[in-house]
Amino acid sequence: MFIKKKRMNLLNQSIQKLSKILEEGNFVELIYILGNKKEIIVRNLIAGIFRGIGIGIGVTVITAILVILLQKMVTLNIPIIGEYIADIVEIVEKSR
Repeated sequence: MFIKKKRMNLLNQSIQKLSKILEEGNFVELIYILGNKKEIIVRNLIAGIFRGIGIGIGVTVITAILVILLQKMVTLNIPIIGEYIADIVEIVEKSR
């Protein structure tokens, strides 16, 4: 009787340790995702959409900053560079 109780306690402790390790490693979510193909597709689709939007916004902001900097450089009237930059800014403004 005593040995049986001791084995049960040892088994319970082992199960609790295993459960804790699995929870810390997010194995439950991993198994759920691997089992559900639709969820993988939906998550990747949403992630791709947001990456695309982020890249679009980032490129727009960086391009706008570069155009503003180029316009500022044109006002400095640097002889050779100023004309070249003025042409670039003019092309960009025409394409708007």
